Amino acid sequence: MLCCAKEKDVTTALLPPDGCQLVLASASPRRVQLLAQAGVVPQNIIPADIDETAHKGERPGAYAIRMAHEKADVVLHRQADLGQNTFILAADTVVACGLRILPKTETDAEAERCLSLLSGRQHRVYGGLCLISPSGRVHACLSQSKVLFRRLSLRDKQAYLMSGEWQGKAGGYAIQGQAAIFIRQMSGSYSNIVGLDIQRLAGMLMAGGFRFADEDRALS
Repeated sequence: MLCCAKEKDVTTALLPPDGCQLVLASASPRRVQLLAQAGVVPQNIIPADIDETAHKGERPGAYAIRMAHEKADVVLHRQADLGQNTFILAADTVVACGLRILPKTETDAEAERCLSLLSGRQHRVYGGLCLISPSGRVHACLSQSKVLFRRLSLRDKQAYLMSGEWQGKAGGYAIQGQAAIFIRQMSGSYSNIVGLDIQRLAGMLMAGGFRFADEDRALS
């Protein structure tokens, strides 16, 4: 069983052009897992440390795209030893109620405020993707998903806060974890809500010259 699974992973892998590498400008384990689902394995992971303060009046979608672009750009200019044949991929996830951008929660109080705001309401999850190719060309796109929470009781919120799952999460929850029981309805890309729209990502990578491993077999 394990051998079969491994063989399938190899044949469906998305590979960069010959002589090139992919660098992921993120330390998120969720994004690494989602990349693996798309058959993508970055050759290097370099987290980008940037100021994530939203500009005054900045819309959530524009903010998500800007954050992704700035993360990729920071890694490009701070890592002089990456080499010229490097693709840099960055992403950012933004949870918003209307035009209000919710924080990546760091405290119980922040998470409780987010859960109270999301309770019984529909919100949007914006996913910004940015790929800088070896030529310096920037490919960027924005994904948008909608999520409707059921009304949360005090007990719901207390239990979720005790789980600690909300730490560092945009909007104070993780749909792939215990917060799944809060979801009444959703539309759009599920993987975008988790942290990376893998369908849009695959299209972006292939437009940049990536190809499936089994295409090499067919050509050989």
